[in-house]
Amino acid sequence: MKDSLLRLLGALAATAFSLAPIAALAQGTPGTEAPSESATDLGVARALDAVMARALSLRGTRYRAGGASPETGFDCSGFVGYLYRDILGFQLPRSAQEIWRFGRKVEREDLRPGDLVFYDTLRRPFSHVGIYLGDNQFVHAPTSGGSVRVVNMNERYWAARWNGAKRVAP
Repeated sequence: MKDSLLRLLGALAATAFSLAPIAALAQGTPGTEAPSESATDLGVARALDAVMARALSLRGTRYRAGGASPETGFDCSGFVGYLYRDILGFQLPRSAQEIWRFGRKVEREDLRPGDLVFYDTLRRPFSHVGIYLGDNQFVHAPTSGGSVRVVNMNERYWAARWNGAKRVAP
């Protein structure tokens, strides 16, 4: 697991995103021994828990095309990008299609909380992104007139538009 985390960190660093907070999770506190595999997993899990908790705290924030903050509102990629920047300290690409190019593909049956889920909502693959919460639920900023909300990915609308999922943290 530690090797896969280090490979992930190296791949992410190559894409020029700031990874100081994630690297700190992998390396532990300065002056202490290197974390065990389970300590590293625990750090990443806590970081993803923080992302999901913050995402849920933003339920009800209005949708705004191009929006990327709670004050102005969010579109889907602005919502995900805000959380990764605010909680994890690194910048994701700005559009859902660009975010799709980032991370490791995950099969639907292997989804874990914190994975990013992608949908075709504009007759364009990977035009929408949200954050998987577990139990077939994901949180996202939907469309004009909507607000950040949790939905079931098995609902007919979402099931028909599923494109895939990515894991940007181990």
